[in-house]
Amino acid sequence: MDAKFSPRVRDVITFSREEALRLGHNYIGIEHILLGLIREGEGNAIRILQRLEVDIDELRKMVEGAMEPASAMRPPDKEKITLVKQAERMLKITFLEAKLFKSPNIDTEHLLLSMLKDEDNLATRTLHKFSVDYDSVKHEVDAILAAGSETKGAFSAKPKAQSSQSADDDDDDSGSFQGGGGPQRKQGDSKSKTPVLDNFGRDLTKLAEDGKLDPIVGREKEIERVSQILSRRKKNNPVLIGEPGVGKSAIAEGLALRIIQRKVSRVLFNKRIVA
Repeated sequence: MDAKFSPRVRDVITFSREEALRLGHNYIGIEHILLGLIREGEGNAIRILQRLEVDIDELRKMVEGAMEPASAMRPPDKEKITLVKQAERMLKITFLEAKLFKSPNIDTEHLLLSMLKDEDNLATRTLHKFSVDYDSVKHEVDAILAAGSETKGAFSAKPKAQSSQSADDDDDDSGSFQGGGGPQRKQGDSKSKTPVLDNFGRDLTKLAEDGKLDPIVGREKEIERVSQILSRRKKNNPVLIGEPGVGKSAIAEGLALRIIQRKVSRVLFNKRIVA
């Protein structure tokens, strides 16, 4: 199974980062991901919570009220906000939940299930106050999947008739759920070895390869210097320092363009720049 995050889950992850910024936190925890689910507002997870008679607005207020106060040290930098280990582990578990339900994509219901599997977090403790636990959510997922043939589009897993038709269109079907990935998926797409990283950064080298980056003008000296430092055996960690808007991202994009154009040392051939 080529499990991957659905566009809706990608939105949830983006919203969780924005929620952490809004609350003045310099980290993304499971509670921020729950707030991201609530803010997205239309995923299967929210539908399940509504079926379980959870007051979504009250849930959000309770989560925010139980959170730590804003960071007193300094305002969080968007580029430096990272997932805590517990949240990273939760996102990895979503792959197992999607596999359990034979879903080709990781959707919001899998996020909710993996969240509830870890009982030692603020989000799960708050959900328990609404009598929501892993078993109750799993029961709702099973119920909706059972009615999936009558509820078109309710979940990312398609009815068998559609899946078999898609499988017929692919001559090299190997019996996996490759035919259920939806129209966005192209035959021959390679599996990502870094799915979590892909959801928290942009692969600049891939964008450069696809012609989606503009040429960088006036930064040749800085780009060349970064390339030289990265090519060293030792002390090969360049640091770009400057105020927002001075062009740090442009240097990274320029390096990505050079890697694609093979205008760097051989050490950097086929390397990825993720920002």
